[in-house]
Amino acid sequence: MPGMTEPLRIALIGYGEVGKIFSRDFVAAGASVSAYDILLKDPASAGAMHAHAQASRVRLGTDAADAASGADIVISAVTANAVSDVAAEAATYLSERQVFLDVNSASPATKKAAAAIVESCGAHYVEGAVMAPVGGVGIKVQILAGGKAAAATATRLNRLGMNMRPVGEEHGRASAMKLCRSIMIKGIEVLIADCATAAKLWNVEDEVFASLTRSFPGTNFAELAVYMAERVHTHGRRRAAEMREAAAMLEELGLDSALARAVAEAHDRKAQARHPGRIQQEWTPVLRPNAPST
Repeated sequence: MPGMTEPLRIALIGYGEVGKIFSRDFVAAGASVSAYDILLKDPASAGAMHAHAQASRVRLGTDAADAASGADIVISAVTANAVSDVAAEAATYLSERQVFLDVNSASPATKKAAAAIVESCGAHYVEGAVMAPVGGVGIKVQILAGGKAAAATATRLNRLGMNMRPVGEEHGRASAMKLCRSIMIKGIEVLIADCATAAKLWNVEDEVFASLTRSFPGTNFAELAVYMAERVHTHGRRRAAEMREAAAMLEELGLDSALARAVAEAHDRKAQARHPGRIQQEWTPVLRPNAPST
């Protein structure tokens, strides 16, 4: 009909947690959505993915190129270690008018390298840094965007309900902002988990949490410890990968990455705990005289 515009066409490369949530919200906002995930090649995963896509009105491509065919914006939502490979493959099928939005948690250097690869084929590369968990808020999660096409892309996607904020045309800046924050947040998560575990073994939780609350008024450390333990157990592997990217960023700057790598290892260990949602005893403590025997 005259005056009507076609819906924005979006492709998701990666149909995991983020890809599914984003796809659902984009469809609800009126966009046309397609997706592809490498796990579609795995019979153990393919059935559930096809069922979810059908229920969500998402077209699954036979491969990444098929999913991206005809899309206005191609969003890469994979894992940090796959960023470069996905960008390299995208450069073989993207057209000059398409935008490649990379929302993966990767180091600034990795994002810069991916940008160079994608832009070599004439497509636009936009760096995205997701600043909070996607679950619960979906496409309304704050995303920092970088690149020459960041402002225009943010305008198009924000009309659908996204919360993208351009932070500059330089690739790497958005990821640096995210990873600097991650060093603090992911570090605090494992510190509180270890503090809570030790306090529980000594049966001094009430005293320790009360002391912490006096030092940081307004924070309920007992509740925070349970919440962060659940987050680490559930999402520890992804957080570990993100912290390794933060470590890579520190090394790129000539800084010591030992602490960031230790935090990554701690997240990995906690993700392997047998009972998610509980604060775990991860080692047998060396009991001091009068120490609790729990």
